[in-house]
Amino acid sequence: MWIDLRSDTVTKPGKEMLEAMFSAKVGDDVFGDDPTVNLLEEKVAKYFGKESALFFPSGTMANQVAVKSHTQLADEIICDQTSHVYKYEGGGLSANSGVSVRLLQGKRGIFTGNEVKNNINSDDVHFPATSAVVIENTVNKGGGICWKDEEILDVQKVCKEHHLALHLDGARLWNAMVSKKQDPLYFGKWFDTISVCFSKGLGCPVGSVLVGNREIISKARRHRKRMGGGMRQAGILAAACIYALENNISRLEFDHLKANTIYSIIPQLSRVVDSMQVETNILLFKLSSADEANQLVSNLLKDQIKCLHTGEGWIRLVFHLDIEDGMMEQLLKSLKKHGN
Repeated sequence: MWIDLRSDTVTKPGKEMLEAMFSAKVGDDVFGDDPTVNLLEEKVAKYFGKESALFFPSGTMANQVAVKSHTQLADEIICDQTSHVYKYEGGGLSANSGVSVRLLQGKRGIFTGNEVKNNINSDDVHFPATSAVVIENTVNKGGGICWKDEEILDVQKVCKEHHLALHLDGARLWNAMVSKKQDPLYFGKWFDTISVCFSKGLGCPVGSVLVGNREIISKARRHRKRMGGGMRQAGILAAACIYALENNISRLEFDHLKANTIYSIIPQLSRVVDSMQVETNILLFKLSSADEANQLVSNLLKDQIKCLHTGEGWIRLVFHLDIEDGMMEQLLKSLKKHGN
């Protein structure tokens, strides 16, 4: 029995989700007449209290289109140095939007309003115009850590004062909301745009949605088309997202519990030199060297357990709906065997 902990993107749609996909009513979404896509966009916009929404094939495209919609050529955006939008989207910020990036050194990817304020460029022809801030929640490289309400409000206040757009890369926002029992309507009030991903913890094969006001989503629709994101009978995919929205959010708590179960035995592993406190479904722990980490990953693979060495000795385990209760005993046994 293989246990795949590389990411929550490896999840496969279950029987009920597949049935929803097979029975979906479809049309041509580029013409705006796919009823299932339209329904998904309406539902997600309402969920966050926003005017409009747009369906995307990936979270990366949703983020890139959001930045493009908030900026002009040669502007500058502010984000953390570990941000997905900066590190893991193929240089899209420069290729798609032609913007420069001011990187903050936050704590596990979380930064303060004062740090944002201190990095806004003055109105000087020597400098690019600062136009947007990007927050990631949960923070992937921060071990799935969640932003607290007051931390978001601290940044939002600065953005309002300086007329900066505020975008939320909420690929795993569902996990944050379940963990912290947060109201999605608050996020809709705090952020100008939010991208959410359905193909991670919610278990869909494909799909992300960007929400915002009508004006920004109208811009986003044009940019999505230009980037090749206009899909035709996409209702087959949107149906999976609707199913997930209605059925799979509350169950994320079980993924968090599994991550915490493994985190609780980390102190028993003599080869582990550091770890990050678990808040959601991601567990990061560190070995003394990259070679040690690679060896542990290799040993776990022999026990049919897949995970990732993310660099500098850090190993990542991501829990999701395909990790069944019966797999946990096998995982615990293997970690204790190879982690000492």
